[in-house]
Order: sequence, then C-alpha cells, then structure tokens
Amino acid sequence: MKIIHLMLGSNVGDRLKYLHRSIDMLNIEAGRVTAISSIYESEPWGFNDAQWFLNQAIAIETELTPLNLLKNIQRIEQTLGRQCSNNGYQSRTIDIDILLYGNLIINFPELVIPHLRMTERMFVMQPMAELSPEMKHPALDCTMSYLREHCSDTKKVALYKPV
Repeated sequence: MKIIHLMLGSNVGDRLKYLHRSIDMLNIEAGRVTAISSIYESEPWGFNDAQWFLNQAIAIETELTPLNLLKNIQRIEQTLGRQCSNNGYQSRTIDIDILLYGNLIINFPELVIPHLRMTERMFVMQPMAELSPEMKHPALDCTMSYLREHCSDTKKVALYKPV
C-alpha cells in the first residue's frame, strides 16, 4: 500500500459539502483516508473570482496505480459536478489533485507527480505542512514545513471559520 497526498478545493455552491462528499467518495473509490488537514479558505490562484476556495489536504492508503487513481478521482469530480474546459483556471465545485504518490516521481503525459506547482502555492503548502510537516518532497528533498516557510506565494490563506 502506498500513502498518497491529495489536495481538495471548492469555490462553487456549498463548498464545505463538496469537500466532505469528495472525502467520503475517495474513501470508497480510491483508498482508505488516513489523515485530514484543517480546512483553509484561500484567494483564487491564477484567476479572479469573488468566491474564495475552501482547501484541504488529505492522505490516503491505496493499492491503485497512479493512473487508475487519477481515473477514479476524475470520475468523483464529474459525479460532484465538476465542469472541465480548456480555458485555464476557473471556478469549480470540486478539484482533487494528486500531490504526492509515496516517494515516486512520475512524468506521464496525463499525470506528473509530484504536482508541478505545489510548492508555488500557499493554499497547498499550508495544509500540507500541517498534515505532514516532516515529510520530504521526493524531488526537492525538503520537508513540507520548510517548503511552506519558503513559499513565495502572497495570496491570502487562512483557517476556515464557518459563519
């Protein structure tokens, strides 16, 4: 079994519900959820939108291959209403990214792991540093805590406090 780290994000509709539903579905269709970070609210990255994202990092144990995991994740996203387009970054009901797949480094046309831009995004590094502070990035050999402290992203990220 491999330990996989995923990033969840939602900024459309009932954002909290989409995070919870995706975790439930991942637990059934992808592997056993073993750890969950706090929920963070963050400014959209790469585009402007009035509605901020809720983001959360999770760890799962899985026996799925990276490509089979990706297929299951894409099916979950579609079930939860994710609309894909080629128009760049945009609002979404749910986005599930594979950040790390154990210590593997993968470079397939449809999947690159570690996620290429994870260390450039505070909305990723904040929950990852909380979830697995001493875990090392397999390509950079730096801990998640170190990478969070040295992330140059200036977008706002804060613990989510429901109203």
